[in-house]
Amino acid sequence: MFFRFADGQITDGLPPADQALQEPNGLVAAGGELNATTLIAAYSGGIFPWFNDDQEAVLWWSPNPRAVIDPRAPRVPRSLAKRIRAGTFEITADRAFNRVISECAALREQAEGTWITERMRAAYGELHRLGYAHSVEVWENKNLVGGLYGVALGGVFFGESMFSRSRDASKVAFVRLCAELADRGFGLIDGQVRSDHLTSLGAVDMSREEFLSAVAELIERPGWSGQWSFD
Repeated sequence: MFFRFADGQITDGLPPADQALQEPNGLVAAGGELNATTLIAAYSGGIFPWFNDDQEAVLWWSPNPRAVIDPRAPRVPRSLAKRIRAGTFEITADRAFNRVISECAALREQAEGTWITERMRAAYGELHRLGYAHSVEVWENKNLVGGLYGVALGGVFFGESMFSRSRDASKVAFVRLCAELADRGFGLIDGQVRSDHLTSLGAVDMSREEFLSAVAELIERPGWSGQWSFD
């Protein structure tokens, strides 16, 4: 059951994203089960979960505007392009999903407390086993030094988190992800809320209305199913 913030009603399913609050920006509902079925329905409707360890109920969000990146046109400064050409990194996909999500959680916990709770890790682990959640790993001297993870539905990749333990490692992962997604006809990467880091990678703001329209169209594309592998 979900508590709908727009009118205080209790519903069986998630309310639509266009009923999100203006303050706090994008809060749609609280409650429900954090499992693969609910997550797929949420992402398909432009909604994602975010809550802290000390919050019992799952909170569901659809902020306005939304940070998005065109996978065909990431921002790659010359210094980053040089770093990629140096060839010091090996980049893989879906080789170490659990390690990537653990590293993302650890870095955020050190900084400001993490929203990647045990419940979140279990739910996205389930999505990964079903072929919807994916990771990109960056290795240096056979050590995992960076990566990212997110959810792929149709022609949309919904980014969740990234980490770096070596300079530019997460950016290298992201640039490779963009190339792979563009080759497979993906039309959009969702970054949720714009930050300096996402802006440096080419993120721009898109209104919720435009975002929901784009997701509704792109999610019907064949996508990239099953476990991922980079050649």
